[in-house]
Amino acid sequence: MHEEQYTRCPGCRTIFRVTPQQLAIREGQVRCGHCHTVFDGNVNMISLAPQPRTAPAEGEVDEAALGPPTVTLRSAQALKPAVPETPPESTEPSDRNEAIDEIAYEERFAWSQRGKKRNRRLAGLTAAAVPLLILLLAVQVVIHFRDAVAAHWPTTRPALMRLCVGLGCTVRPLRDANGLAIDASDLQADPAHKGLLILTATLRNRAPWPVAHPNIELTLTDSQDQPVVRRALSPNEYAGGTADLASGIPANGEAPIKLFIDASATTQSGYRLFLFYP
Repeated sequence: MHEEQYTRCPGCRTIFRVTPQQLAIREGQVRCGHCHTVFDGNVNMISLAPQPRTAPAEGEVDEAALGPPTVTLRSAQALKPAVPETPPESTEPSDRNEAIDEIAYEERFAWSQRGKKRNRRLAGLTAAAVPLLILLLAVQVVIHFRDAVAAHWPTTRPALMRLCVGLGCTVRPLRDANGLAIDASDLQADPAHKGLLILTATLRNRAPWPVAHPNIELTLTDSQDQPVVRRALSPNEYAGGTADLASGIPANGEAPIKLFIDASATTQSGYRLFLFYP
């Protein structure tokens, strides 16, 4: 039987009964089961038998003078082999994963908050931009159809004219060929000038708003009603000097036409008139 051996914890001074097999594990490194201090069991071996008294070295405690230890013994099972400390990375994977999960959650939460703030800002900008875009679209439509707007709603003409001053556009009489008709026309030779023809006609505006003066296409025909010569006449060529081209033909009004045509180089038997806008 092996002689009983004892070792003492340097931390709490607790004495443990140990065996050689226990001390052989981890080269004698053990952990106190009382205060959890890790110490070398071989170095801290003690004997409970009375020791001969010798003079202690300077600074050392004379344990013989103190007598045998009176601390209650603990069994060898209370002394555990020291477990070597491992880096936190290998001993606490769950803690690390929890920390990573927490960081990821915080990042997701922060991203979600940033996304919500960005969405709120975007919604605010959209709410402010939509009415502005609708207004700009309405202005663009009004400018594009300004002649029709001014014709159908005459009270808007002054505002449209002021708006066009800044935009560099003009408000003109509406071009409405369907509202125009030729009430009467005649083509006669001028008795005072050989080869000269006199064209007279009356343009009637049947629309309830002013209509722009149209262009007139005059076609001279032969006896077989085939075109001999064709010419397009602008309002500046056929309208009289007193005609107000900027205001157009008044609503339900008329515009007289008298035009001299040199036909000395042609022979014609008839004519045709056609109204159009270029």
